[in-house]
Amino acid sequence: MDYLSDLNEPQREAVLYTEGPLMIIAGAGSGKTKVLTTRIAHLMKTGVDAFNILALTFTNKAAREMKERIEKILGSNEARNLYIGTFHSVFARILRSEASHLGFPNNFTIYDTDDSKSLIKTIVREQNLDEKTYKPNYVLNRISAAKNSLIGWEQYAQDFHARNDDQHANRPMIYKLYEIYVKRCFKNGAMDFDDLLFNMHKLLTSFPEVLHKYQHKFKYILIDEYQDTNPAQYSIIKLLGAVFENICVVGDDAQSIYSFRGATIQNILQFEKDYDDVKVVKLEQNYRSTKSILKVANEVIANNKLQIQKVLWTDNTPGEKIIMMRTMSDNDEGRFVADTIAEQKLRNHYHEKEFAILYRTNAQSRSFEENLRRKNIPYRIYGGLSFYQRKEIKDMVAYLRVIVNYRDEEALRRIINYPVRGIGKTSLEKAAVIANQHNITLWQVLEQAAMFGFHAGTLHAIQGFVIMIKSFQIMLEKQNAYEVAFRVGKETGIIKDLFNDKSTEGVARYENIQELLNSIKGYTETPDEEGELTDKSLGSYLQQITLLTDADQGDEDSDVVRLMTIHAAKGLEFPCVFVVGLEETLFPNAMSVNDREDLEEERRLFYVAVTRAKTKLWLTYANMRYRFGNLVQNDPSRFLDEIPKEYIEESFIGRSAAQPNYSSAWDRPYMQERNTQTKSAVSGISAANQTAVKTTIDHTPSVGFSPDDPSAFETGMEVEHQKFGFGKILKLEGNPGNRIATIFFQKAGEKKIMLNYARLQIVKKEIG
Repeated sequence: MDYLSDLNEPQREAVLYTEGPLMIIAGAGSGKTKVLTTRIAHLMKTGVDAFNILALTFTNKAAREMKERIEKILGSNEARNLYIGTFHSVFARILRSEASHLGFPNNFTIYDTDDSKSLIKTIVREQNLDEKTYKPNYVLNRISAAKNSLIGWEQYAQDFHARNDDQHANRPMIYKLYEIYVKRCFKNGAMDFDDLLFNMHKLLTSFPEVLHKYQHKFKYILIDEYQDTNPAQYSIIKLLGAVFENICVVGDDAQSIYSFRGATIQNILQFEKDYDDVKVVKLEQNYRSTKSILKVANEVIANNKLQIQKVLWTDNTPGEKIIMMRTMSDNDEGRFVADTIAEQKLRNHYHEKEFAILYRTNAQSRSFEENLRRKNIPYRIYGGLSFYQRKEIKDMVAYLRVIVNYRDEEALRRIINYPVRGIGKTSLEKAAVIANQHNITLWQVLEQAAMFGFHAGTLHAIQGFVIMIKSFQIMLEKQNAYEVAFRVGKETGIIKDLFNDKSTEGVARYENIQELLNSIKGYTETPDEEGELTDKSLGSYLQQITLLTDADQGDEDSDVVRLMTIHAAKGLEFPCVFVVGLEETLFPNAMSVNDREDLEEERRLFYVAVTRAKTKLWLTYANMRYRFGNLVQNDPSRFLDEIPKEYIEESFIGRSAAQPNYSSAWDRPYMQERNTQTKSAVSGISAANQTAVKTTIDHTPSVGFSPDDPSAFETGMEVEHQKFGFGKILKLEGNPGNRIATIFFQKAGEKKIMLNYARLQIVKKEIG
């Protein structure tokens, strides 16, 4: 068994333990993918049929990598028979086979987020509700949260807490919108992403014969990134694994960062209570990062109370100290990062693709983009507009969707008058009203348009459109996805319409359509995600592109600097990483600082960011940053305080050496000069004058320190701050809900503080 030879002892233990429930706690960079793939290969080597193994991941990329590794170990194509894929892709595959049980067509459409929002917008308008109050994004989030908690529209309508929350939010009709949305999706023969989980659970709980079938089919179940599962995924796994209980979950509670998507860390924390005789294996050897980087990660995450105890270690080199860079402004921060990348490329011969800039929110990318462009450094932003979200691509794909499923009303609305064919908005709304009145689909109204009194010109256009779509549908029976798509592009006039637009944008859109056709052509000539060589249908292609995740898009080999949120970076690694914007109320964000569970998730997010780095790590923050149009002064993130000083080399950039010094990051640096000097500093200092400086503020808060209400402060009051010590309020400005105080501190000097975040206590003692 040569495939076991390069495993360490815990990895080998996890691979060889094949019967019964197993939890593998896999620390960052500990080789979890290697263990998962080797375990699957070992099961097959020892006689387990590939058809009896189910492996669920969160990205198609992870599933693809696992299959490739398994095939290398087995030296054959046996892995093609494995059910390996994302939760959504595997469940979509099962739901298509079993759709009739739920009353759906097996060619049901999968709505993406834009489709769902568009449908909700239509429903809100039909119900004569205020579109500003019932914003599609808000309504969809409420519906999504309910589905991920397995709460259907009927239960939602009876749920006191849900209805009460909606009432307090001045949105009491959410329950009704949920009901109409579900019924409209059913009528359209469509499921959204959350339905792929919700309906899979419904299928298993409502039809015992289906549950029995898949329980005995999937005798061995493996779940990757188990800490990211939500209640629906958890329940489905429990149902499928109830007979044999050969369930292997792999995850890291320290990387549980998706609660906003409905994921719950409790799934992994309580796994041992869910099954008897659970085997727990901890993978604590890190193969990715230097010892310095790993020590920083361990020290910070140790502050979380809610965790499974483990300590990552490595045989890698000690590496360099982590650079902690304080800048005067966010623009200085962007300049420092771009200059450092240019310097590292020159000095250490790094490629652009070996750098990643990680931030808490997408809005932070601006200063980095501007400065990378200034240095002519190519970059790519992850999480921006994906190829399949571009208008011309969605237009073309909408045609393909209608051909596969004529009940798909959202796609039908998009294309019925594109390119322009004389079916205006008024005619479309008339058709929609007729469809609702007669409880039939929009397509059925178009098919029977002669019965419903449309004007002659409009009727002629509708009938021509229907004939065209039906001719495409006939092609589906004999031709593959590419041949159908090419004909659609040509005969609808889309390609001609875009070709005739010779503007820069028009040329780009035309090239995008050609790239889409190239993509479909490639799809018809290569195996799909399940290894199937036979199904090259248009419906199969549409499912594949609809279920793509952010991590599956883009060219990994392109030589560009990666800019992304830390959430998007999970699962990736880079030689050089910049974690930027490490300031209180930004990272951790303001919404999390008053709740321990939320704060611990922010700390896990920081842990994820740090452990993306292999060789070099920079942690940066800005003294001042524009937020909501105002220049505000920032406290450094509390996570920086949690890093022992011996692991850090701290620097400051953005002021001349002749100007007053600052304190170190652990003691909360602040300005020691008046506003005129501050404005001078923000305007920028040349690289020749940049310097690293330190001083120390040593203040221990008074016994029983308790911050006072921000509204209680007045000019002339003497106050105490936890970090800056004692000071006196010189001036108050701003509106009552967002006041800014100018305070002179004995040790930190004069500075401006937003009182909502200041943590100040009023004191009686005189300032000496």
